[in-house]
Amino acid sequence: MDSSTTSPISALRKTPLNALHRRLGAKMVNFGGWDMPVEYPPSGGLIAEHKAVRGSVGVFDVSHMGDIRIHSGKKPGGALAAVQHITMNDASRLAIGQAHYSAMLYPEGTFVDDVIVHRLGEDDFLLVINAGTREKDINWVRDNTKGFDGVVEDLSDAYTQLAIQGPRAAEVLQKLTDADLGAIKNYWFTHGTVCGLKNTLIARTGYTGEDGFEIYVPSGVATSERVWNQVMEAGREFGIIPCGLGARNTLRLESKMALYGHEISEQINVWEAGLDRYCKMEKGEFIGRAALERAKAAGLARTLVGIEMIDRGIARDEYCCCNDAGERVGVVTSGSPSPTSGKNIALAYVPPAYSALGTVLRVEIRGQKYKAQVVPTPFYKRPKKHATA
Repeated sequence: MDSSTTSPISALRKTPLNALHRRLGAKMVNFGGWDMPVEYPPSGGLIAEHKAVRGSVGVFDVSHMGDIRIHSGKKPGGALAAVQHITMNDASRLAIGQAHYSAMLYPEGTFVDDVIVHRLGEDDFLLVINAGTREKDINWVRDNTKGFDGVVEDLSDAYTQLAIQGPRAAEVLQKLTDADLGAIKNYWFTHGTVCGLKNTLIARTGYTGEDGFEIYVPSGVATSERVWNQVMEAGREFGIIPCGLGARNTLRLESKMALYGHEISEQINVWEAGLDRYCKMEKGEFIGRAALERAKAAGLARTLVGIEMIDRGIARDEYCCCNDAGERVGVVTSGSPSPTSGKNIALAYVPPAYSALGTVLRVEIRGQKYKAQVVPTPFYKRPKKHATA
């Protein structure tokens, strides 16, 4: 609906493409205080959007994401020191033009948010943060970098961010840019002209488990709509369609990509979430490190697993997981039918004793217990022919 007495549209934030989404017939929802498209019924809806990204190409408006630039002040090295202090991955290992997945942690070793860190220059970084935690994140970054000689800028409203995702994404975007996309490896980026806009950030990143690019263009409505329309025209021969948050969620779930407030939160630590490979304890001190050392020594009380339903039923977010005796032992964090496999899949936190592959669990759905089993994750891996170096 366009309006509601409890959550009027006028109170929601809008990206520069909001009017375009409505003209395209998108179903709009309140997502973290933003009026965002969840799917586009005229194009076939969530399943068609999901399959377009897996099989060819789709485009998402992700302009609601936040962008924080941290660059050097009077002394070189201040920005790097600040980023090292507030994130768990090792930003010193990034080359200029490279990005990595990381997270900002509370002193307890739990999540402020997960982020993508881009190294723009020797002492210049761009952190892309989640939409629903944007203000909290920015304030947290400012509060926790005060002792460092780095300048923090909130660039969140400066960009319209489009995600062009799928095995044909490079072919679509190459029509619109002078950058050599084939030279950009996964989690690397460059600047080039896109749709006539010079110095556009082009990153080979995404949240779908497929190859793809995210481009950052000036946030004016006219410019944003022009770029969107040119992307759609360039992708027409490949069957490109607009994609909403619904497909974005099923795509990332199949690929076991964490969602804040679900797999990660201020109550969940890095080890429980299974994100060890992105946490570089050896780099030295950072916020949350001491707590993580203590948590590792204490051992895990719960761990994140993938489950697949055996009985007919869909394991939805926050449903309980039970053992054979009917005792509640865990909770589903994200669950959905998988458009790729046709199976009902989910991620859940369970005690380590219930985490072995093949372990049978029972998911409580509307008072009834439905059988499921622990399976390998991710549920989907990109075929080798689609992968980048």
